[in-house]
Amino acid sequence: MRRSLPHRTAREDAVDYGDRVKIALMDSGIGLLSAAAAVRGLRPDADLVLSSDPDGVPWGPRTPSDLTERALTVARAAAAYAPDALIVACNTASVHALPALRAELEPAIPVIGTVPAIKPAAAGGGPVAIWATPGTTGSAYQRGLIRRFADGVEVTEVPCPGLAEAVQQADAAAIDRAVAAAAALTPRDVRAVVLGCTHYELVAEHIRAAVGRSVELFGSAGAVASQALRRIGAEPAPDAAPTGGLTVLFSGRVSALSAQAASYAEAGLLQSVTAGR
Repeated sequence: MRRSLPHRTAREDAVDYGDRVKIALMDSGIGLLSAAAAVRGLRPDADLVLSSDPDGVPWGPRTPSDLTERALTVARAAAAYAPDALIVACNTASVHALPALRAELEPAIPVIGTVPAIKPAAAGGGPVAIWATPGTTGSAYQRGLIRRFADGVEVTEVPCPGLAEAVQQADAAAIDRAVAAAAALTPRDVRAVVLGCTHYELVAEHIRAAVGRSVELFGSAGAVASQALRRIGAEPAPDAAPTGGLTVLFSGRVSALSAQAASYAEAGLLQSVTAGR
């Protein structure tokens, strides 16, 4: 039976999918595509709600309080569709807004944050590089994760100015420039690269080509998808019929995947019977 959320504001255009598994994902932009595709791979029958904020993107340069307000607005739009769980598919929002999101939505809707995959990357030893936005690189948050999960491992923090924005716009030339600039700052002997922004996972093959095919890339999409299913007690069923629906919200407005999003392979995995409803 669907849980009730007393403080949820009902939407006239909300879709009732009955008792099927429904996972919502939120981000400032299209970085949520990787986690959405990972959920779809684990549960092809799950309904997805993708809630992003094209009116407010990018979130990175915003103050923590402003970012939190934007994140709450996007989360509330998703919550109106009564998901079983909400994935915060954004590293920056997970840093600044996760406590506020959990305070408002839990326990009715479990909220799963995104943490850079430093722990699994460091498990095999160093050297390790962490590619992240300039705001996250060198932050107390990231340094704390390094101390906690990569103590004793050689770690290089690599700022990637403009990369998330280039990915958001699907600007191939800008992506190539930003990836090349970050690769030039990455030590040549690194064993692993942590993709510390969800947008970066959409261009993983570009990054792999720039840093070397022998370098292992670590993203967060698969881990957060699995965690979301665990939180709601749903088993992976990758062989289930691909009947899951898709609802896309742009700053609260029902929409369809943008042309920029559709240019990425992950969008092709989000086959839908209810797109744009």
